[in-house]
Amino acid sequence: MRIRTLLAAAAAATLVLTGCGGKQVQEPAAGQANSCEAGDGRLTIATGNTGGVYYVLGGGLAQVISQNSELRATAAETGASVQNIQQLVAGDYDIAFTLADTAADAVAGKDAFDGKPQSIRALSRIYPNSTHVVVKADSGINSVADMRGKRISTGSPKSGTEVIANRLLETAGLDPSADVQAQRLSLSKSVDGMKSGTLDGLFWSGGLPTPEITDLTTTLGGAVKFIDVTPQLPKLNEISDVYEQGTIPAATYGLPGDVPTVQVPNLLVVRDDFPANNACAVTRLLFDKKTELEAVHPSAKLINRDNATKTNPVPLHPGAQQALGG
Repeated sequence: MRIRTLLAAAAAATLVLTGCGGKQVQEPAAGQANSCEAGDGRLTIATGNTGGVYYVLGGGLAQVISQNSELRATAAETGASVQNIQQLVAGDYDIAFTLADTAADAVAGKDAFDGKPQSIRALSRIYPNSTHVVVKADSGINSVADMRGKRISTGSPKSGTEVIANRLLETAGLDPSADVQAQRLSLSKSVDGMKSGTLDGLFWSGGLPTPEITDLTTTLGGAVKFIDVTPQLPKLNEISDVYEQGTIPAATYGLPGDVPTVQVPNLLVVRDDFPANNACAVTRLLFDKKTELEAVHPSAKLINRDNATKTNPVPLHPGAQQALGG
């Protein structure tokens, strides 16, 4: 009930602010610039698909900020990582969730950000995303290379899921635009497609557990299976060293066994002109109120100070450095 209440409040607030854009936070008052005392004003947080962890945890973070500072924060549903950074820099949002590989592309000005390095800073590294590659058990797909000619959802346009889906397809020797029947769908529509039989498989990058994936595995049971993509990790590391080996434990989705997978860290990012006092205050709340965030979603348990400053190649915001004792 608490989770539903938090999400309802965040969603309602988001609807109120939809047309307002970002840059709602006032400049720090005299004496605040080097403090950890938040100013007043509004903050907008770019999250992700409604069925994913970004949206759930972003709603919880907005509540924590609003209840423990003079800032009034709201969380907005988005297409996720690439879109989040582009609209963050454009001023539509103040804080954004993003995958570390997308953020690395952004500061380097490559791939989706080709030739346009983005001026972003990190507040903290947070929990890791696990790459979910789920296919119909009778599809004949046992590896990414087997997806040739198949109907596959590669995630929402301009999402971190789409970035890693395309990289997995390419490192398997497939052209995402020609060798598979790629469908750029949100997670909820991808799950619907798997249920209705219009898709053979989907890619998803998200925290554990992701509610929509839980729904899929509960509904279809043994009619779907997870694919191990770790054989492609060396080739992925040639693209970016942010990719790591991980595991989706069997108990997460009631699977027959643990699934080896590729993990990508998540970051909370802001523009480089985000006020230092607010950066410090929000970063402190992320850790001081971590128990409250864990009640919203268990992925928050993986947020820890030891990893918080490991945001390279995205520079840590000076206010976040202050909050983290750096």
